[in-house]
Amino acid sequence: MTDLLNVYLASPRGFCAGVERAIETVKLSLSKYGQPVYVLHEIVHNKHVIDELKQAGAVFVEHLADVPNGEVCVFSAHGVSLGVESYAKELGLRTVDATCPLVTSVHRMVEKYHQQGTEVIIVGHHNHPEVEGTAGRVQGGVQIVATEEEAEHIQISDPLAVGYVTQTTLCKKDVEGIIAILKKRFPGIQGPRSNICFATQNRQDAVRLLAAKSELIFVVGSKNSSNSNRLREVASSCKVKAYLVDDYEDIEEKWLSGVKTIGITAGASAPERLVEGVISWLGLKRQVVVEELDGVEETIHFQPALISEHSK
Repeated sequence: MTDLLNVYLASPRGFCAGVERAIETVKLSLSKYGQPVYVLHEIVHNKHVIDELKQAGAVFVEHLADVPNGEVCVFSAHGVSLGVESYAKELGLRTVDATCPLVTSVHRMVEKYHQQGTEVIIVGHHNHPEVEGTAGRVQGGVQIVATEEEAEHIQISDPLAVGYVTQTTLCKKDVEGIIAILKKRFPGIQGPRSNICFATQNRQDAVRLLAAKSELIFVVGSKNSSNSNRLREVASSCKVKAYLVDDYEDIEEKWLSGVKTIGITAGASAPERLVEGVISWLGLKRQVVVEELDGVEETIHFQPALISEHSK
């Protein structure tokens, strides 16, 4: 063994309540309705989770037309548009809605604004499934703003009737500047204090604490995971070198050169066993001492979903 390596674990990290619910919904659907169960898009953005569910009998599709008539189809944690719900019914599918309840609450806010005749701005990433699903909860009157530059140039038909919501997996820093611009341009704009989910915020706060003790941070999560990418960005904003890794196989040993303290966290869709795999890999390279930092204890859990009544 070579010199000592101190490893600090962020707390909380890994699965959030919405991801737990989505995964359990697919497993429960397989148990209750049998194989195959179809899932529209990735249930959550983690390749290891997807592979495990595939082995259990889940079939992931990108288009509803790929699901045979009468079969069970699970909507992902990111949520879907009204058009997708309607098309699924038209195709005779039995649908299970695994949308995260926190995303659903954003949907309700958009629907409320729309009913009031208020134009809606969604602060979030273009083409992200959560944003697309949220935008599709109403017919028209919705625009997406991803940057401060877009916020400076967005055109609203009635500046006195405009509201905003945000993508739940963003970083607070991502949205503050955009919202400040929107409020300056449209002083009467309606909006929540924050739509960023509590689990996302907790994990970002935990990374800041991790950064204060670490020379290098590994964020365990898939490359297409928005919240995992935000964790890496938060670490980098704290002037700490950070890498987003799917698992230990992504780590390059040269990254450890001269490093004596490493922090590890995991995105909200990354299983804890992947963190354990990183620690085990580090233990093969160095003498490792592991310490878990104090953090917010999350006690919220959501019940898994079953087939929607309207789709039976």
